[in-house]
Amino acid sequence: APPAAVEPEPQQRGLKAILASPETKKVVPLALIFFCILFNYTILRDTKDVLVVTAPKSGAEIIPFLKTYVNLPGAIAFTVLYGSLSNRFSQPQVFRGVVSTFLGFFAAFAWLLYPNIGSLHPHGLADAAQKILPGSFQAPIAVIRNWTFSLFYLAAELWGSVVASLLFWGFANSVVSVNEAKKYYPLFGLFANVALVFSGQFVRIVSKLRAGAADPAAAWGLSLKLLMGGVVASGGVLLGAYEYMQRQVVTDPRCVDPSTLKKSKTKTKMSMRDSAKYLAQSKYIRDLATLVIGYGMAINIVEVTWKANLKRRFPDPAAYSAFMGAFSSTTGGVTLFMMLAGQRILKKFGWGVAAAVTPVTLLATGCVFFSLVLKPGVWAPLCGALGTTPLMLAVLVGAAQNIASKSTKYALFDPCKEMAYIPLDAEQKTKGKAAVDVIGNPLGKSGGALVQQMLILSLGSLAACTPYLATILFGVIFLWLRAARSLAGQFEAKMASE
Repeated sequence: APPAAVEPEPQQRGLKAILASPETKKVVPLALIFFCILFNYTILRDTKDVLVVTAPKSGAEIIPFLKTYVNLPGAIAFTVLYGSLSNRFSQPQVFRGVVSTFLGFFAAFAWLLYPNIGSLHPHGLADAAQKILPGSFQAPIAVIRNWTFSLFYLAAELWGSVVASLLFWGFANSVVSVNEAKKYYPLFGLFANVALVFSGQFVRIVSKLRAGAADPAAAWGLSLKLLMGGVVASGGVLLGAYEYMQRQVVTDPRCVDPSTLKKSKTKTKMSMRDSAKYLAQSKYIRDLATLVIGYGMAINIVEVTWKANLKRRFPDPAAYSAFMGAFSSTTGGVTLFMMLAGQRILKKFGWGVAAAVTPVTLLATGCVFFSLVLKPGVWAPLCGALGTTPLMLAVLVGAAQNIASKSTKYALFDPCKEMAYIPLDAEQKTKGKAAVDVIGNPLGKSGGALVQQMLILSLGSLAACTPYLATILFGVIFLWLRAARSLAGQFEAKMASE
């Protein structure tokens, strides 16, 4: 007798089916890991600025020196270390070890280093150096004077470039296909904004606990312990979600293609020198690095020039803070909208158009902003009709420029950059990504800071530097767009060959 026909199972519907799907099993823990990383990064980013700016005999002028002379060497040193670790250990071992080391340092800073800064910071040596050296050396001396704060600043910056950019996206790229990336990577940005809201509320609650304290220094020490306790707790959730993925998702062939996983696990025993030579010969990696460095330099130049004008318009700290609060709220709302639009732009227009949106946005708004700063008289009739001043209009256009550039970065630039790594081989994925993300990010930021330092020392003020900064900005964006166009062709060719 012929075998009875097997009736197909009715298609599952509803929440249970969604939760049981392989994509959900993979994307939800990935999103949770991303949330925890960015929750921590927001707390660390705010804390590092408070520490170095309010430190004894320090100020905001310390930041360009930290970015150039602390962050950049630290990033290069970590890249060398990461290349060595990648050759000796598996990627899961590297992920667990690096994240645990960061969490251990942040806990040690709050409970061991900060309570003993009185004996750890060399104020006597720094004061002696300040008497010998010119007054313009106060900022670099402050880097050494408050060395534990400088070390925290470096660790907080590295958390963003190493854990978020390198480890998380490196892991995500090894378990997510290009088609899934087009669908889910733009939506990961939504979690970035949700993480900002939660971490902001956490910092606000901690700040309320120390309000009106009799001893401000002791109160800040308590706040620091609570903030770093939150970072360590979030890090524990992060590692738990990562372990779940290693045991339940990576081993499930429905979630991750075994051939892709095997390719991503392939080890490459090359020295750091051979790796650098190998990567330098790759036009694909060079173009990716140009994108990252271009964004870092452009946003650094734009933000400093805008904030200089913002301070002119709002010299009162309370008014300045109120404007920045409205700016942050608007940035969050626009970014959420762009996250939803970014998914459609990628799907409809492809990688090349999506990757060009951020530099084109910066170029268009930059032309208007710098013309307002350099030629305010041209805009006087429009300002009169709107009932405002060229300075206020420059502040508003600069704010719009920063909001647009940040929202398009989160929604389009970051997903496009990460998708570009997916078709690469194991060596380029691991060491190429380390070179591009860990060195490229600080190189862009410190490159922009170094250009501004040189111009300010030569010309005397930021206002005198503005025409030159505008020219440099447009040159950087041109190189960025050219690299994006070149990379788009190479990316499509690699995808077609797979």
